[in-house]
Amino acid sequence: MDAQTIRNKYLQFFEERGHKVIPRALLVPENDPSTLFTGSGMQPMIPYLLGEKHPEGVRIVDSQTCLRAQDIEEVGDNRHTTFFEMIGNWSLGDYFKKEQVPWMWEFLIDVVKLDPSKLYITCFIGAPEYDIPKDTEAAELWQKLFEGKGLSNGIADIGSEEDGYKRGIKDGERIFYYDSGKNWWSRNGGPKTTPVGDPCGPDSEMFYDFGTPHNPEYGEHCHPNCDCGRFMEIGNNVFMAYRKVAEGKFELLEKPNIDQGSGLERIAAAALNDPDVFKISLIWPIIQELEKISGKTYDSHTESMRVIADHLRAATFLAVDGIVPSNKEQGYVMRRLLRRAIRFAFDLGIEQNFLENVVPVIANLYHADFPEVAENRDKVIEVLVKEEKAFRQTLRKGLVEFDKLVNAHLPSGSTPILTGMMVFKLYDTYGFPVELSKEEAFKRGITESGELKNDFDKLMLAQKQMSQTAAKGVFKGGLGGQTLQHKKYHTATHLMYESLRRVLGDHVIQHGSNITEERLRFDFSHSEKMTPEQIKQVEDMVNDQIGKDLKVSFAEYPTKVAREGMGALGAFGDRYGDVVKVYKMIREGADKPFSFEICGGPHVDHTGQLAEDGKRFKIIKEEASSAGIRRIKAVLQ
Repeated sequence: MDAQTIRNKYLQFFEERGHKVIPRALLVPENDPSTLFTGSGMQPMIPYLLGEKHPEGVRIVDSQTCLRAQDIEEVGDNRHTTFFEMIGNWSLGDYFKKEQVPWMWEFLIDVVKLDPSKLYITCFIGAPEYDIPKDTEAAELWQKLFEGKGLSNGIADIGSEEDGYKRGIKDGERIFYYDSGKNWWSRNGGPKTTPVGDPCGPDSEMFYDFGTPHNPEYGEHCHPNCDCGRFMEIGNNVFMAYRKVAEGKFELLEKPNIDQGSGLERIAAAALNDPDVFKISLIWPIIQELEKISGKTYDSHTESMRVIADHLRAATFLAVDGIVPSNKEQGYVMRRLLRRAIRFAFDLGIEQNFLENVVPVIANLYHADFPEVAENRDKVIEVLVKEEKAFRQTLRKGLVEFDKLVNAHLPSGSTPILTGMMVFKLYDTYGFPVELSKEEAFKRGITESGELKNDFDKLMLAQKQMSQTAAKGVFKGGLGGQTLQHKKYHTATHLMYESLRRVLGDHVIQHGSNITEERLRFDFSHSEKMTPEQIKQVEDMVNDQIGKDLKVSFAEYPTKVAREGMGALGAFGDRYGDVVKVYKMIREGADKPFSFEICGGPHVDHTGQLAEDGKRFKIIKEEASSAGIRRIKAVLQ
């Protein structure tokens, strides 16, 4: 069964069991300032897991595209990708373990037709210090399912994080208890670090055994959570049953939630019984196109083809969701992905433009199941090909800088030497591939320093560590956006959006926003720089509505009624289910709201709260974001 079929069978399976299929969220989350990208399937569902009512009900299923930029250096092995798809189902206070476990078994074994003898399970060992018991219920549910197939179903404790999970698998064992280092879910780790007030709970993970030999570099014994490559996690059932009410104290939720997430690419690899996720139907056609263009084989250039295929999938979906390459935030990551792909293409001997051939292949893999890919196909190809051409121009400039650097470091009459520092500067500043620096040196008879690799690696490591520090607050993908200050800025964004339309015209459409506790950022369609007079008009209009202390409330409507019948505004590119939540901001006694907008984010109860402590709305910057798109940054000060 190929990956596309698995995705559709999963949605159908849970739809038949009362779940509402919802569209994927954008790769760039609008209402979570703590992360640059949607990095997990559950991230868009966080408000509903925290108790907010979902407009589509209590049983939800979807397939969510995800991007984890912090994994960019990991791509190259057989299972890490920056871009991936999570198929997930949720119960929001409805069913629980006794339904979820058999359903996942039925889907994996009876629908996908995985070999049940290759399935292994992990469960939570318990935390007696917090009065949280061992999850025997989940283990016993799995045990009965294995028994029904006549398979071994022994249960064992695997050990703890402190001892490195040293115990291996013994004959007849199938289900393993792990501690909170592996089988407890909260947004900040184990029970000890779970924030007070947060829902949390044990989880039960599903692993597929590819049967490859254990690599002793990863420990003496192999077990499901071993990193040697024999086992691959293909799904995780989170049983969100608790809430932390104080340090060291947890209480059971009256209505617990289910959050199940499975990596589509990994289930597809299990269906092929091949641990190489790059051979699945959503990626292999990209590899085949690279083989055709380059004349090289996947077996001889495995890492390069994996990196290119992964990075171009990610960049394609970023373009579908309206991101363009730039030197800031999401656009910077997109540019980095594209440039890495182009640099790795040099290893395949591809020195000409090739994205115009590869991107259509990627679009073809998704356009039937994601209409937005088909709708934006031409634009996506145009954006990516334009960036490729610009980068190749950068590479030409890099050759000029190569000459300057080499000559600048040459004492009079001495032999030219290529150093690690020179190679790193060319790579870091000008995007010039290491391999090209070495090739140019060879062509020109320039000797490589004996310490080139060591010096270059040290500089790269230092840069990576610095980047990780800088990225700590924006890549984690947490439960952001619930503070009062964030609610104020989110409400101000609604007021500003309507004010922009009244000042500039109805052509103004939102093209994305990013809201933190310090400021709001808003992208919108407009072809000209705003004048100082227009900026002041917008500021005055927003502050006037804040002063009128408009009441903020919401109601749910059928999507078509909200958008076409009632004229509710929405963001460009957003996709909605059958029912949407619409926020209204209206002055008491008025017959028409000032703002009427589809939104799922947090808001204050009345606009007067934005003026607390004498603060006023102020636009601090208005600039171009991309062609035909302007960007505003504003504060309450």
